[in-house]
Amino acid sequence: MDSEDLKLKTKKFALRIIKLTKALNRDNVERRIGDQVLRSGTSVASNYRAALRGKSRSDFISKLGTIIEEGDETMFWLEVIVEAGILEKRMVSDLYKEANEIVSIVVKTRDTALKNHKS
Repeated sequence: MDSEDLKLKTKKFALRIIKLTKALNRDNVERRIGDQVLRSGTSVASNYRAALRGKSRSDFISKLGTIIEEGDETMFWLEVIVEAGILEKRMVSDLYKEANEIVSIVVKTRDTALKNHKS
């Protein structure tokens, strides 16, 4: 997957996160959880774009680390949404799978960048 494909994939992921957040009730608990998943899920795309414009190889690698953290946090909040009984697993499973796929791609990208940086 090239950088433009991943840029599009992360943007589509962010849009899906926005739709999920809109589907949550607006009670105090769901609003707070929604705010968290919205922040972490949309930051995956914005941080990927920032990584592509990194000032150096080290900056690029650092920003990839941030994407991994935010993607993993998004997965955590999706798990909480299901385990708290807010939404059924079937309603978030594709989104969770997508988050995991993005994190896996970025981990491989970071590992390659680190290997090349050390050479």
